Amino acid sequence: MTTMTETSARFREFKMPDVGEGLTEAEILKWFVQPGDTVTDGQVVCEVETAKAAVELPIPFDGVVHELRFPEGTTVDVGQVIIAIDVAPGSGDAAAPAAAPAQEPVEAPAAEAEPKGRTPVLVGYGVAESSTKRRPRKGAAAAPEAAAVAAAVQAELNGHAAQAPAAVPAQAGAPDGGRPLAKPPVRKLAKDLGIDLATVVPTGKDGIITREDVHAAAAPAVPAPATAPAPAQAAPEAPAAVVVSDSARETRIPVKGVRKAIAQAMVGSAFTAPHVTEFVTVDVTRTMKLVAELKEDKDMAGVRVNPLLIIAKALLVAIKRNPEVNAAWDEANQEIVQKHYVNLGIAAATPRGLIVPNIKDAHDQTLPQLAASLGELVATARDGKTSPAAMAGGTVTITNVGVFGVDTGTPILNPGESAILAVGAIKLQPWVHKGKVKPRQVTTLALSFDHRLVDGELGSKVLADVAAILEQPKRLITWA
Repeated sequence: MTTMTETSARFREFKMPDVGEGLTEAEILKWFVQPGDTVTDGQVVCEVETAKAAVELPIPFDGVVHELRFPEGTTVDVGQVIIAIDVAPGSGDAAAPAAAPAQEPVEAPAAEAEPKGRTPVLVGYGVAESSTKRRPRKGAAAAPEAAAVAAAVQAELNGHAAQAPAAVPAQAGAPDGGRPLAKPPVRKLAKDLGIDLATVVPTGKDGIITREDVHAAAAPAVPAPATAPAPAQAAPEAPAAVVVSDSARETRIPVKGVRKAIAQAMVGSAFTAPHVTEFVTVDVTRTMKLVAELKEDKDMAGVRVNPLLIIAKALLVAIKRNPEVNAAWDEANQEIVQKHYVNLGIAAATPRGLIVPNIKDAHDQTLPQLAASLGELVATARDGKTSPAAMAGGTVTITNVGVFGVDTGTPILNPGESAILAVGAIKLQPWVHKGKVKPRQVTTLALSFDHRLVDGELGSKVLADVAAILEQPKRLITWA
């Protein structure tokens, strides 16, 4: 299934699809084709980054690239045309696609003939087209007073102090004295950067302000506070600088893509699920010996064996012994949904930020299968090729902070999950063993859980079971 439109019998357009359920935008990371290149059905033409992952987009028809609508690094809304293809090259002169290449095909519906409702795309369905039609803009019919009021209101929305209404230039985003036209994400960007949309010159179709317009307005806006008549408001003007000079002591980085998704998910989880974290320090010397033995086992040949593998298996056994911990909270229906499967999430640090892909049905996998799944998951994450589907549907998660040399932490739940286990660094420490102080391999485990779902007793049992298995790995057999 694809997202495309036909502008003529010769040219076809491909729109930004919803590559993950409910996503509204994606950033074009890289174009693999240029105008004039021949493409075939199924050929990857670009790589985009959504709030979940980097995804390669294939073109759904043959032809020659006529036009790339957006440069690399541009964030594009789902449903906007990103590339035009000449499907009948060499057939003589033909009219170019209707959309002007220099303008963004923004929120107005471009094709009346397209079916209403949600359009099927590469993965899932795109956002539903609005049935609301924009009222045609009239000429300069609004009174100057209306323009002044609109400017004052917009300034207040942007977080500025109330200023003189005369601040609205005639050529800016409200030529007819009305409210500047911009999509909600663009308005939010302007607010974050401290830009008054009424002062922005629009370049989009029908006078709509685009992201590029806002960024263009931000750069020259840096010296503006020098002429501001309100010294008491000087401090809030700092966010207006999106491009800093070489001598600046701060750098501002736009929050987007995976980092934006992480921030939203962590804030949502921390302030929705009541977190409880418990800790236990355990002697894992026998587990480390088991790891060394498994590395020499022929049945484990070709897969990576490390402590994380045994810890993952220990958590799966603990969940089997305490199945109530594997659940989710359904706020809408006021129900606890118990899961009879375990999709085991593994937190992975990547160049684009933290992601949590999961191993589907990990509870059914043997130790060699689990080792292979872990290896594949980590390799895919490091290559930046983790798909949105690989990060969906997790039930519990492991985060291995020990690889950074720290003892433990208080992990935040992955949204929709009931528990997350943090594993600290394994260190040689003095430990009382068989009545004597001896050097032993020791680590600290931390289990955070959603207290709506998991009582203290249940959470303690799960953590104690994991610790007991790591102390005596033979329990993987006796408790399995």
